[in-house]
Formats: sequence, C-alpha cells, structure tokens
Amino acid sequence: MTQHTSTRVGFFGALSEFRKWAVLILIALVLFFGYKFFTTKSETSSIEYDTNLIQEQIKNVGKLVVTEGHFAEILTYKDKKETYIPGLSFDKKALVVINADVTVAFDLSKVQYDIDAKNKTVTILTIPQEEIKISPDIKYYNTESSTFNEFTGDDYNKINKLARENLKKKIDKSTLKSNAKNRLISELSKILILTNSMGWKLQYNGETVNSDKEFTQKIKG
Repeated sequence: MTQHTSTRVGFFGALSEFRKWAVLILIALVLFFGYKFFTTKSETSSIEYDTNLIQEQIKNVGKLVVTEGHFAEILTYKDKKETYIPGLSFDKKALVVINADVTVAFDLSKVQYDIDAKNKTVTILTIPQEEIKISPDIKYYNTESSTFNEFTGDDYNKINKLARENLKKKIDKSTLKSNAKNRLISELSKILILTNSMGWKLQYNGETVNSDKEFTQKIKG
C-alpha cells in the first residue's frame, strides 16, 4: 500500500512540474510574439508617418515659383515696295517702343517623384521646364506710309514677332532665368532638408544628393 501511494505521489509531482514548465514556456511565447507584434507595428507606423510627412512637404512645395522682370526695346520698322520704274518705290516706316513685363515660372506641382519607404529614399524623377511669359505693350510713333504701301495687319504681326524675338535675346542675356532657377532650387532644397533630418535619402538623376551645393550643380547641370 505504501509503495503504491509513493508511486502516485511521484507521478502527480512530475505532472505538476511539467505543467509549471508548460506555463513558463507559454508565457515566454506570449511575451516574445507580443514584443514582435508591437515592435513591428511601431516600425510600420513610423514609416507610414515619415512617408505621409514627406508627401505633405512636397505638396506644400508644389506651387508656382515666379520671377518677374521688365524690359524695354526701341526699334525702327521699315518696309519698301519696289516698282517696275527704276528709283521709284513706296516706303513705310515707324518708330516702335516696346515695354514688356516678363515672367519666368516653374510649376512645381508638375514635379514627378517616387517614395521608396522600404529603403527610405525619395527620388525626384523630373523637374518641369521654365515657362516664359512675355506681355509686351507696343506703341507706334512717327508712322509714315504711302497710299500704295499702307500699314496692314501683316506689318503689325511682323513687328510683334520681331519684338518678341528681340526680347527673348535680352532675357537670355539677363539674370532673370538664373534667378528663377535659384528660387526653384531654394524650394526643392526644403525636401532635401526634410529627408536628411528624418534619416532618408534624396536622389536626383540617379545619384544621392547630400547638400544644397550638390543639388544646385545637378539641377543647373
């Protein structure tokens, strides 16, 4: 009787010890998977927050950057209509004064980009070309013409075209376009500052941009 009772006590003692280890293992598993769950969720939330913040910043940058300038031009327009009689022609001419307001703009809402959340990289794919708008105010002085060679709509169209061509040459020689590009870089640099502060990378033209100076060199080419 004593031996049988001792055997039963040993069996229940072993069973109790097994349950104790089983509970400890179960608790350890719960803690492990709980840790993995909460840390993974936190990482995902952080990436989503960073992505949304970057998208919002790019959206804020996406506005029309405009640089304005004023140009003046004076030209003399002449046209001669020859006749079959040597030395006889019908002339017309005019002194033309052009004052023009010029804007150089970049529509940053057209910037195309890609956000790689996994590798924490923002890639600027394309930057829009500048949009040049010329608004000329043309005035005519000392207009002279003859009955056989009067001013027509074609003359005014020629003058308008000539005025715009001359203004474009002046704009190219001025600092208006370079000033506009500097403002463009200033706006886009806000994305660089944000990505760097968050531990992300900014890429353009297949290369990582590490500073404003590098950004300026890549954009101005």
